[in-house]
Amino acid sequence: MSENRDPRPRRRRPLRAAVGLLVLLAVVGYFAVQRASNGGGGAPFCVAGADAAGADGASGSYEMSPEQAANAATIAAVGVAKGLPDRAVTIALATAMQESSLRNLDHGDRDSLGLFQQRPSQGWGTPEQITDPVYSAGIFYDHLVDVPGYSRLPLTVAAQKVQRSGFPQAYAKHEPDATVMTAAFAGGGTLDCGGPAPAGPGDAARVRADLVRIFGEDGLHTFAPQAGQAGQAGQAGQAGQAGRNAGSGRGAEGVEITLVEKRDGGEAATRRSRAMAHWAVANAKELGISRVSYAERGWVAGQDRGRWQDKGGTGAKDGDGDPHNAAPGEVRIFMAR
Repeated sequence: MSENRDPRPRRRRPLRAAVGLLVLLAVVGYFAVQRASNGGGGAPFCVAGADAAGADGASGSYEMSPEQAANAATIAAVGVAKGLPDRAVTIALATAMQESSLRNLDHGDRDSLGLFQQRPSQGWGTPEQITDPVYSAGIFYDHLVDVPGYSRLPLTVAAQKVQRSGFPQAYAKHEPDATVMTAAFAGGGTLDCGGPAPAGPGDAARVRADLVRIFGEDGLHTFAPQAGQAGQAGQAGQAGQAGRNAGSGRGAEGVEITLVEKRDGGEAATRRSRAMAHWAVANAKELGISRVSYAERGWVAGQDRGRWQDKGGTGAKDGDGDPHNAAPGEVRIFMAR
């Protein structure tokens, strides 16, 4: 009977393969176009990057959604604000990557919730507390530092002593990416976030409240938009700030929030400022942040494919002609309006 089969169906296979290839190329092309246009309104994404000279010799990059980047930035910022070493931040990030994929989940195994899948029934807090990223990261660190010698333990061992997971070895696979993210958020690495500029006004009150909860109020100043920034900036003792802000005539930006590093804070203050700058970039989409400046570098939502730009410390201007770079020891966060 086999010799009587119609051979024509076999001829369709090359056609099907060709159609499948065309569909695949179309999908790849779509995402390539989206990625290429990210600076002007493509699909949002964030990339954490680290150089081998950075924290723990980390190198490489890790790509995230804005939601994941915002949660990772909060986890790292809480660790930095507590004065914990990079190793603690790496352990926390790897744990959250395994437990929730860096998403603030409202469900989980039994009553597990949040970034770290902490359980109210096991004394981690109320559901409302556990689903607050600042709280959940903070209580994770509080338990971690109670582990003797945690910074010298294998990551899986340290994480397991906090989490009591049924699959402790699962944390290990996230360590390389968590190390890259630690370098980006807490060390000398980079965080680039592309996507469109904010479509509506920024939530300055929420930004300030979140920053105070994480970093404290010390050194944090809020300025009114445009000319009002000049006088208050001078009162805060920021040399040169008034000249950069006065008469700027911003049409698209409102309140400015500025952190001034402690003059005698050393590396701890610098680390805190870097963490704040990258926290602002990671949260820009949700909170309506239009631009961030740190030292001589600047990030503008919807421009430069989401990358930080070196302003050279010479009063260089962005595309809208407005002075952008912060003074030494500053992080400047501008809200859309």
